[in-house]
Amino acid sequence: MNEVIKPPNSSWRPRVVAFFCNWCTYTAADLAGVSRLKYAPNIRVIRLMCSGRVDPQFILDALARGADGVLIGGCHPGDCHYVEGNYKMLRRFQMLKRMLKDLGIEEERVRLEWISAAEGEKVKRVVNEMVGQVQKLGPLGMPGKFEEWDKEMEHFAAQVEEKDAAAACSCATANKPELTTA
Repeated sequence: MNEVIKPPNSSWRPRVVAFFCNWCTYTAADLAGVSRLKYAPNIRVIRLMCSGRVDPQFILDALARGADGVLIGGCHPGDCHYVEGNYKMLRRFQMLKRMLKDLGIEEERVRLEWISAAEGEKVKRVVNEMVGQVQKLGPLGMPGKFEEWDKEMEHFAAQVEEKDAAAACSCATANKPELTTA
């Protein structure tokens, strides 16, 4: 998975999923929109009540369903409306980075940022940086890789069945009593 798959044409645009905290980052994104700040349009925001609610499985699922990158935004440490939600997210994020490395997915595809409600300009900057970074990395292409892996598994399953059938056949002939005529 470390190989960069070149897009078939130059019209490829990265797909980035963003999980934003309702109280800070989502509000900052709203501020950026109201302030008419321009940022990359190829980001899809999912609003959660707290960044601590982001389960690593959500991120893996987004990547598996075709996202090329994931951005997580939460309140600054110490400012969480749920006291320690952002610290919970930070611990999960550290674990997720190790998991992504083990899976062969570049850690630059997933980013965690602390953005307060008053930082609309920071939302613009972070989104544009994230999209630019993912653009440089190229498409992740996980759905296509799943198809390849499924074909490999079908091939291996067929080989195992052939070996099992051959072993069963040789065992059956070795253990078969000879017919005798009386």
